[in-house]
Amino acid sequence: MEKIRVVEVGPRDGFQNICDFIPTEVKLEAIHKLTAAGVRDIMVTSFVSPKAIAQMRDAREVAETCVKRWPHVRCSALVPNLRGALNAMEAGLRELTVVISVSASHNQANIHQTHAQSYENLERILKECPQAAVTVDLATTFGCPFEGYIRLDQVRDMVRTLYGMGIRSFDLCDTIGAAHPGQVKEYVEAMLREFPEADFGVHIHDTRNMGMVNTLTAIQCGITTVQAAAGGLGGCPFAPGASGNTSSEDMIYMLNAMGYDTGIQFDKMLEAALYIHAHVNGNYSGHQINVKQ
Repeated sequence: MEKIRVVEVGPRDGFQNICDFIPTEVKLEAIHKLTAAGVRDIMVTSFVSPKAIAQMRDAREVAETCVKRWPHVRCSALVPNLRGALNAMEAGLRELTVVISVSASHNQANIHQTHAQSYENLERILKECPQAAVTVDLATTFGCPFEGYIRLDQVRDMVRTLYGMGIRSFDLCDTIGAAHPGQVKEYVEAMLREFPEADFGVHIHDTRNMGMVNTLTAIQCGITTVQAAAGGLGGCPFAPGASGNTSSEDMIYMLNAMGYDTGIQFDKMLEAALYIHAHVNGNYSGHQINVKQ
């Protein structure tokens, strides 16, 4: 069976858009249930300014607890700048993710930086945190709320620049759920062909009910790392009302049934999603949790 690495991003990408603060113990219990299901890769939090995202004000406590309680789990965090990276490292994390949008306008709106500033920011992180494994999430790889369609050559140019800086781990992110299977196939095959020494994953939103088919298309093209969120929790502030991430439990059901080796038990994954659904009032796109309600 082909092994697929499923990275659970609910505790970060799912929780960050929730206005009401989620108690730290609820976050940790959700992570506990995810680990009990067999999830071994979790983006547990984001080291951003509490003024920007108050939901993540307990990032250090969450990260430190995860490192201590679940040493067998590959825990990671999103870091927007050097300060965030240093804080994550001090909390015990060694897997860091930096987001840069392929779209210049989305990069400016999302993190208030030009591409040049984002590259400088990344260089500082790489220099000051040499022990860290850094992944770059390429937001708006397939489409932008401001610029529309993103061309393959735009993605290629950014990957080439980042590759030259030493980055070897990338996620192709469908930030607003604009992709379709044909585009995913074209872009994924191009990246795998042109950068064979790099590791690529995909992060697909389910805005147009194509999260599963786009993720599966990427896998059939050779991708072995995929991201999803329990319950499909999430959304994008630049796509109001849009569904969130591709649902982890729906994806696990599909991949396990197709014979892929995810290492994750569907029933326990669904249990984790139901726990989150019961304790966090958010925007869910998962189908299995609705069946169970």
